[in-house]
Amino acid sequence: MEKLTQETVNFTEKNIDRIAALFPSAITETKDADGKLKRVVNFHQLRQLLSDEVVDGEECYEFTWVGKKQSIIEGNRPIRKTLRPSKEESKNWDSTENLYIEGDNLDVLKLLQNSYLNKVKMIYIDPPYNTGNDFIYRDNFKVSKEDYDEELGLFDEEENRLFKNTETNGRYHSDWCSMMYPRLQLARNLLTDDGVIFISIDDNEVHNLRKICDEVFGEEHFVATFPWRKRTAKSDVPFGVSQDHEWILCFGKSGFIANIEGGTRKYYHTNDLPNRPWRIHDLTTQRSASERPNSFFTIVNPKTGEEFPASPIRTWAMTKDTFKDYYDENRIVFPGDYDFLNISKPAFRYFKDDDIKKVGEMFGYVPVSTFLPQEVGMSQDGTKDFGDLFNSKIFSYPKPVLLLSYLIKVTTNFTKNAIILDFFSGSATTAHAVMQLNAEDGGNRKFIMVQLPEETDPKSEAYKAGYKNICEIGKERIRRAGKKIEEELKAKSTKSDLFEGDKEVKMVDTGFRVLKVDSTNMKDVYFSPSQYNQQMLLDLESNIKDDRTDIDLLYGVLLEWGVPLSLPHITEKIDGKDVHFVNDTDLVACFEEHVPEEVIREIARRKPLRVVFRDSSFRNSPDKINVTEIFKTLSPETTIKVI
Repeated sequence: MEKLTQETVNFTEKNIDRIAALFPSAITETKDADGKLKRVVNFHQLRQLLSDEVVDGEECYEFTWVGKKQSIIEGNRPIRKTLRPSKEESKNWDSTENLYIEGDNLDVLKLLQNSYLNKVKMIYIDPPYNTGNDFIYRDNFKVSKEDYDEELGLFDEEENRLFKNTETNGRYHSDWCSMMYPRLQLARNLLTDDGVIFISIDDNEVHNLRKICDEVFGEEHFVATFPWRKRTAKSDVPFGVSQDHEWILCFGKSGFIANIEGGTRKYYHTNDLPNRPWRIHDLTTQRSASERPNSFFTIVNPKTGEEFPASPIRTWAMTKDTFKDYYDENRIVFPGDYDFLNISKPAFRYFKDDDIKKVGEMFGYVPVSTFLPQEVGMSQDGTKDFGDLFNSKIFSYPKPVLLLSYLIKVTTNFTKNAIILDFFSGSATTAHAVMQLNAEDGGNRKFIMVQLPEETDPKSEAYKAGYKNICEIGKERIRRAGKKIEEELKAKSTKSDLFEGDKEVKMVDTGFRVLKVDSTNMKDVYFSPSQYNQQMLLDLESNIKDDRTDIDLLYGVLLEWGVPLSLPHITEKIDGKDVHFVNDTDLVACFEEHVPEEVIREIARRKPLRVVFRDSSFRNSPDKINVTEIFKTLSPETTIKVI
């Protein structure tokens, strides 16, 4: 029976595994600090294997800074931490699919690697700009294992996790780069293949951020830099030039395509096609007859006989044979078919429920301009969005909701159930935008907000209003914005929109589950049993920390086993024992001591995909063998693990 490690992924080991699979001769062994053998990459050998010439030291283009290697190690290093649920601070815990996570975002990104690998469609972040006045994370590369297991991520030389990176710091740019690099590396892993990241930044670090992203995401995956106008011109400025724009860097993972379709295009509703709205595409291309001879033909309207010859320099977007197929599928619209259409040549009918990728292959996508529409607003609009909810200025310079809504819309127009991640969430504008956009277009997008509980200044308006840290502000904003959105929807809706019979219809998910980074659920003996003698083991009642609940353990298991943290779960009593069911039978957990055989049989009869017990749920090895045999008989496909 396999034991869960209760530790995040060791990316160094995983990367070595990948290299070993391709180039086994590039793998060698060395001794670590404790004298134990470990695998390492012989980089000289690897370089030679990748070259058809003798490799020696040579100059090459690279972007580096003091501390870069250590920042890569930090990103790869596994941690022994977990996320602990906080139901009392959550909203609609049982039904929501949204997450609000408190803690160091480097830890959180590591903890999310299994559950959200390749599942996030869009990431937006508004990180510290490194202006000399804001705060950045200080990542500790030298902390001991013992200290790290207990330390929750809030420190610097004065025991503060954040520090002000002033220009007098000799590593002013280096510290900022070292902070960003591992976070972006981990974030990339979470993106879907067609996913995208948007990063707001100003002139201070935009040049370094672009180089970091070129390295992490690949230069070929650079999408665009969007200039965002944050204010109107100021008069009292250095050099007489008012810096009125910030930048939004955009990188895709591999197959990202932005599309404003559905956001600006009008769809027609006609009686001959009930419940199937449509619009039209131009049927011509920019290709000449010499380039596309099979598309240089005359289209004849079968109903009227009217002829529409192709132009020698603008042929049709299809051949004669495919035209006939599309006509038979009711895809072709001719002049005169509909009075409200002002067209002079045949057009292609595109139905709203089509797969945009299939249409895009033939016609291309409607491009999104880097010139953002004026409606996205400026800083003053973000301040107003926030002020309308709180009636006070307790958070400085939040981004406008419409700016985030626009970015989300062009990314998720055709994936309206997408996951949106913001791991510098601040006042939670991104969460507000996700809920607002869902209310407008009927989407079911989910958000994951991540924020360090940075303390507010005791002299600030936020502190005086009762908000002791930024997370309290972010959570309260989501509650207030959600309530406002719900009230607006109900005011616009009829009773039939809100109810199916006597059952209330869920309109938009405005809830969120609060999870907080904490030290591992397990005592030291779990990780280092060899360091404990038999008497010490007998003195221990459990290898699980005394203050941890079943729900704490459950979320630790979800993280390691790669199960989404938003899935519904219930607790059921079976023969007096608490058994937890996640999404019915995706995962079943029982953390009781000495689980009787009948409970195990009942769990097996439910045929769960995964099941987990405490190691102490069984008295001895024969009991464990018996459990394995029960599942082999009743549910052979189930994977069984213990903690």
